[in-house]
Amino acid sequence: MGIAFDKISQTWSLHTADTSYQMQIGPLGYLLHLYYGRRVEESTAYLHLPRDCGFSPNPYELQAERSWSLDTMPQEYSGSNCGDYRLSSIRVETADGISGADLRVKSWEICHGKYSLDGLPSSFAREDEAETLSVILQDEAASVEAELLYGVFPEHNVITRAVRITNCGSAPLYLEKAASACLDLPFGDWELLHFHGRHAMERQTERLPVGNTTLSIGSRRGASSHQHNPFLILCEPSATEDAGECYAAMLMHSGSFRMDVEKDQSGSVRLVAGIQDEGFRWKLEPGAQFVCPELILSYTHRGLTALSHDLHRFIRKHVCRGIYASGPRPVLLNTWEAAYFDFDEEKILRIARDAKDIGVELLVLDDGWFGRRDDDRTSLGDWKEDLRKLPGGLERLVDKLHAMGLQAGLWLEPEMVSEDSDLFRSHPDWALIMPGRKPSIGRSQLVLDMSRPEVIDYLSDLLSSLLRRSGIDYVKWDMNRNMTDLYSAELPPDRQGEIAHRYILGVYTLLDRLTREFPRVLFEGCAGGGGRFDAGMLAYCPQIWCSDNTDPIARLNIQYGTSFGYPPATMGAHVSASPNHQTGRTTPLGTRFCVALAGTFGYELDPGKLSRKEREAIQLQIRDYHRWQKLLAQGDYLRLTDDQSRFAAWENLSGDRSECLVSLVMRNAEANPRPLYLRLKGLDPKAVYILEEQQISSGSEYPGMKQRSFTGAALMYAGITLPALLGDYPSALLYFKRQERA
Repeated sequence: MGIAFDKISQTWSLHTADTSYQMQIGPLGYLLHLYYGRRVEESTAYLHLPRDCGFSPNPYELQAERSWSLDTMPQEYSGSNCGDYRLSSIRVETADGISGADLRVKSWEICHGKYSLDGLPSSFAREDEAETLSVILQDEAASVEAELLYGVFPEHNVITRAVRITNCGSAPLYLEKAASACLDLPFGDWELLHFHGRHAMERQTERLPVGNTTLSIGSRRGASSHQHNPFLILCEPSATEDAGECYAAMLMHSGSFRMDVEKDQSGSVRLVAGIQDEGFRWKLEPGAQFVCPELILSYTHRGLTALSHDLHRFIRKHVCRGIYASGPRPVLLNTWEAAYFDFDEEKILRIARDAKDIGVELLVLDDGWFGRRDDDRTSLGDWKEDLRKLPGGLERLVDKLHAMGLQAGLWLEPEMVSEDSDLFRSHPDWALIMPGRKPSIGRSQLVLDMSRPEVIDYLSDLLSSLLRRSGIDYVKWDMNRNMTDLYSAELPPDRQGEIAHRYILGVYTLLDRLTREFPRVLFEGCAGGGGRFDAGMLAYCPQIWCSDNTDPIARLNIQYGTSFGYPPATMGAHVSASPNHQTGRTTPLGTRFCVALAGTFGYELDPGKLSRKEREAIQLQIRDYHRWQKLLAQGDYLRLTDDQSRFAAWENLSGDRSECLVSLVMRNAEANPRPLYLRLKGLDPKAVYILEEQQISSGSEYPGMKQRSFTGAALMYAGITLPALLGDYPSALLYFKRQERA
């Protein structure tokens, strides 16, 4: 399939449809990286000429060969304290205080199918869809082995990497750094595209030159975070949406992480990615193994759009699991912005009836249904119905919703606890609190110690019982604060550096149990919106609430940045009330619909407060969503503008190029406006496309596009011009369908 080994040159070639990844067993058994790029058939070892670089030391056995140094050679998994001063991939300390890692090839194996990782989410495949290479590196002096795992997915131009580290000795070892992968790019100039932000403004794009320095993104918050996403792109400076070399690196990890990019004295660029090593120290007992999270790698020479498409298709097919991975999802209405904490059963049922009348299929009861939860200062951890609000409990409410023909959803925040809760009063040691200190408080809540197996067992039993007896169809899994006060009453002093990673392992264990037991329940991830939007969570939750910010104009850039790595079908997006509850901005209903269509689609408002005209419009919106659902969920997503343009435009294109939906939103009103000009992408140039529908949200009379049929060539090369869109934040939807040949 995709992996070949040349015994003469001692070179592995990992091939996908369009790419090759090569490495070689070098002198003394060091594993050298040779090449990653467009597909080639022969070995590229000839590229790497030894050279004497001042103050770069040589291995002891090669002391006469001053031109050969680990400090200048490209490597597959860099050691530490052994002659390479660049970014290390692993740091190991022995029981007697010796720190370092000098890794050399011990053995290797090629297997059909895709490896899996104990305790961690990873991509999956049928045996005929992927192949695995395992290379074991050994440091004999430290008695440690690092098994490098490579999963090759030829169809998607994706190679995954992970590492298993084993203590083969008779005394404990301490891991102080354990990266998932190292990637050396010996030649070329590169820019770093990464996705930063803050709560309610996640995944904003920034593109920086990789100069003679180290660029670092990461999180020390216990979650992948609002501030940095565990995904980056290295691209050549001339790369655009449609051309240029690009590399993607995406961690399947939802906890603290670190991704560093370093340009060294030779001009070589090294990427090291994995869990956050600040504060990390893992005691590895004799015979024990530590598993590093998976890293998804992809390369293309065809620009950022092609890179996104490979990632989108891969995530939809090989990361998201279950019936909702590719199947249709219900149109939901979430009660949060409709009621906040102020509701009872009668109010929820009134909202449900109004929602059903406009075509909603799933009603989600958000925060406030449990304990004595009248605000956000109490009751987290007490996952029992507040009988003041729900006198018949969840069972009666869910039965009534089901009787209406609605599915029922529920908000949960299992990883947190309020000081004012029965759970905290019973088990204060279950919260992360340092002895002798008052803890930091976020949103009036503390973080449960998810590193403790008894906490996971308690939550698993409690939530399983809740879901079984209530008949809930959907869970919104939230997490509204990050970690502080890292101390576990369960762990001894020499294991306190393991808490942050053990925490996320506990979260994965809990999610794995629940999603396996309830395969027909749709789980949606959330962490104050998009604070844990990553491929690790997507292994359990096929959609994630993209941001707590539902303002459609703010959402343009949030969803734009998200789209570089993650498919639209994973992005939770809703039509909310206007004026918007986060920004106070007023926008047309059609524009809110247009932006929400770029994600999973739903509503975040009180339908009882809608006018008759708005209700009728929403009924048509839901009809159109169902018409276009397969196109939106399974088609290709193409960015037609960037995040600085005067209007935002994007395109959804079916896999067979038979239908295309173009969306456009004006960011600001313009006097004496210039024409709105667009070129479409990806169409069949020889086919004829009919403009079957155009929906315009504009503050003035819109003359519409006069011409109804176009060749694909005309739409892509000549483009289209739209008349001016006036008023506050107008939008346009244009639906084209290919005319079938007679």
